Amino acid sequence: MPPSAGTARPKILIVDDDDEIRTQMRWALTGDYTVSQASDRPSAVEQFRAVRPMVVLLDLGLPPNPANPEEGLAILSEILAIDRLTKVVIVSGQGEKGPAMRAIGSGAYDFVGKPVEMEELKLLLRRCFHLAQLERDFHHMQHTLRNDTFEGLLGSGPRMQSVFDSIRKVATSNAPVLILGESGTGKEMTARAIHQRSDRKDGPFVAINCSAIPESLIESELFGHEKGAFTGAHAQRKGRIEMASGGTLFLDEIGEVPLPIQVKLLRFLQEQTLERVGGRQEISVDARVLAATNADLKKGMATGSFREDLFYRLAVVQILLPALRDRDDDVVLLAQAFLQRFANENGKNGLSFAPDALRAIRQHPWPGNVRELQNRVKRGVIMSEGKRLNASDIELLSAGSAPQGTTLKEARERLESEMIRTALRKHAGRITTAALELGISRPTLYELMDKLGIEKSGVEKAE
Repeated sequence: MPPSAGTARPKILIVDDDDEIRTQMRWALTGDYTVSQASDRPSAVEQFRAVRPMVVLLDLGLPPNPANPEEGLAILSEILAIDRLTKVVIVSGQGEKGPAMRAIGSGAYDFVGKPVEMEELKLLLRRCFHLAQLERDFHHMQHTLRNDTFEGLLGSGPRMQSVFDSIRKVATSNAPVLILGESGTGKEMTARAIHQRSDRKDGPFVAINCSAIPESLIESELFGHEKGAFTGAHAQRKGRIEMASGGTLFLDEIGEVPLPIQVKLLRFLQEQTLERVGGRQEISVDARVLAATNADLKKGMATGSFREDLFYRLAVVQILLPALRDRDDDVVLLAQAFLQRFANENGKNGLSFAPDALRAIRQHPWPGNVRELQNRVKRGVIMSEGKRLNASDIELLSAGSAPQGTTLKEARERLESEMIRTALRKHAGRITTAALELGISRPTLYELMDKLGIEKSGVEKAE
């Protein structure tokens, strides 16, 4: 974006052999940018090395053979070899779309046609500089946070910085922590970050998803059992709580724990002792408890499905993780991080997002939060064939086909409703498989269906 008063103007390099075009663009852009110029490959590379602009406007047809794009493509290659984060915008003449698309396939950001429409160019440059700054901030953050990565949690915005501050503070204590947030916001990663920063980091980190275990088995999973305690108990077995002794126990989806088990958990939190199923001996266990939920536990207390005394035992400290749709500063940063990670893992270094993909990423409501973003980028990297991921590669609507509403909230709800209805139709009303495709949990899908007024008739039977 153009700089505010008192800040240094961003640098831009114009490479074109037409003096008139260079002069026209320089006069149009000088008010917002520090403009450098070059007319051929040697001067372009020299200027780029000397000035290090974030954005380059590049004409492909340059001397000694202006009718051939090879000289411009060679400049593009040299510039990206020096600094791969540079945004290169191709300025192409009529009938030169083929070479321009070839340049984009080689790493250019976008292209504009001649004659250049200055207002359109200025808008494109604002996007270029904004993205270039985001990418540089991300790489700077990678460098400065190499030893402070919060177990993979990433965020430069104020909401996540507040979460990081809370992690630092609670990690040094043994107090129980309740982590709140929608499905896919990173609750287990937050718990692991607390564990890794605590004096228990050399002990075990034991996680259990309370919603994934049948009610008949959850007591044995948590507390263990003695030999012969029930049919099939052929040997003594320690439960997850005992396994976490000396370390941290993470109870995910704590709101799904049945009331009788809540009573036993409360006793353990109060006395740090437990009895295995079928046992009579009290066993002392030194384990810190972290819990998480995407459910409204206060509503559960009101309806009697969650014990009030257990809530206040668990919620000595609460950490609220923001939904991705409320992290405008972070969504592109996270997408770039996932792209780099999965590109490296799949031997596809040099991948980047096309402009339509970035626009779609910013506008998508992300009902599945960070997990959905991660899954979409990973799928796109695996399925990609070129150097650029388009909106279709990550299965998002392009900006032009995004749902229109009178407000952002209406547009978001319309898109959420459309995606949920499509997934339910595709999977014949099966909630589990629809939620899996959407990248959210079953409880979150039920909540969204309630919020959006989507009928559940036929759904329950399909489960």
